[in-house]
Amino acid sequence: MYELFANLTLIAHLIFILFVIFGGLLFFVFSKIIYIHLPALLWGIYIELTNSVCPLTYLENWFLYKGDLTTYSNDFINNYLFPIIYPEGLTAEIQIYFGISLIVINILIYGLIYKNFKKE
Repeated sequence: MYELFANLTLIAHLIFILFVIFGGLLFFVFSKIIYIHLPALLWGIYIELTNSVCPLTYLENWFLYKGDLTTYSNDFINNYLFPIIYPEGLTAEIQIYFGISLIVINILIYGLIYKNFKKE
């Protein structure tokens, strides 16, 4: 049961990461998403630039610990999702690059939003 909760937390973590990176694009569907995306984006930038650990990581590890597991046993999770969220060889320097990339991607997205509004 705990492994299931760990897996669900890992999937939620991946969805949150994708939302932080690309969530600004949802503005074109639902404009009020900006009120959720901007704080999430700032959180993601903070996590990356300060070499911090997301609380979802602690939650995943807690579920694994409670289930007496050291890792995920599901092949899909282990082979495909885990390396996306926790890349091998992740260093503080790489996290800085991720943070800068996050900023650049979202400047482009919000620039597109601004450009779209400017036309109207």
